[in-house]
Amino acid sequence: MSGEIQKVAVIGTGVIGASWSALFLARGLDVIATDPAPGAEARLRDYIATAWPALVALGAVAPGGTPERLSFTAALSGISGADFAQENGPERLPFKQDLYRQLDEILPPEVIIATSSSGLTMTDIQKGCARHPERCLVGHPFNPPHLIPLVELVAGQKTAPQSVCRADEFYTGLGKRTIRLNKEVPGHVANRLQGVLVREIISLVNEGVVSVADADAACSWGPGLRWGVMGPVMLNHLGGGEGGIEHFYAQFAKPLETWWTPLAPLAFTPDVQQRMIEGLRAEVAGRTVQSLAAERDALLLALLKARREREDA
Repeated sequence: MSGEIQKVAVIGTGVIGASWSALFLARGLDVIATDPAPGAEARLRDYIATAWPALVALGAVAPGGTPERLSFTAALSGISGADFAQENGPERLPFKQDLYRQLDEILPPEVIIATSSSGLTMTDIQKGCARHPERCLVGHPFNPPHLIPLVELVAGQKTAPQSVCRADEFYTGLGKRTIRLNKEVPGHVANRLQGVLVREIISLVNEGVVSVADADAACSWGPGLRWGVMGPVMLNHLGGGEGGIEHFYAQFAKPLETWWTPLAPLAFTPDVQQRMIEGLRAEVAGRTVQSLAAERDALLLALLKARREREDA
């Protein structure tokens, strides 16, 4: 990362783009952000100001890192001087393809274009990138990217392996934890894992087994605490005691199969959605999205600091 990438273009400054901007600035990079929405610049600067104390507390602000290195342009052509592009546009394939056609014309061929897309494949997106599709890949973060380390790297059919390596080096240099997918699947990996859990929660609520609040509590106060420390397969290994994963599978392979049995066919109909919404509103109990996000970030910050201290030790 050092020397090669000094200015990052952030295309789309909603929640994900704003969070990326905060991280890039904290790591001492120049950021040129673009978003055609009215009031986008003011919202972006407000977000960065709100996020900055957490980055300071985390020790993520490098020498030279400052919000003052942010510039903004409403015109997409204004990002032409960037060394790296992080795209955060709407999850609509025709929109993405047209956007990549424009980015392909604006940015020099050596500039990597990474999408934050949570589900679209790069093979489909880069069809709009006729000149240099080899520099396009998925660099999918998790919300909020300025705190959550994970970035999923996924190549499209026309992505050059060197582009993935360069993106990996860049993200790792920012302090991110990258994983590389060996093949494309809709939703990538982590969202697919989340999706299985969410599907089961919806099914349990719909069948009257548990409330939304208690399902959330079962996750966050049970296995979710462990998942913040180690992955499920490693935890299975520990669950096997001295016999490790082999003993765990010997003991639990059959019970696991019974747990995988769906309760009933599930269609995410408007009625089912409304049941989830009503349950969630009861759990929220009048708290604002802003206050809930602040609570989330404070707890994430504490966990991240604890994990870093342990890794340093």
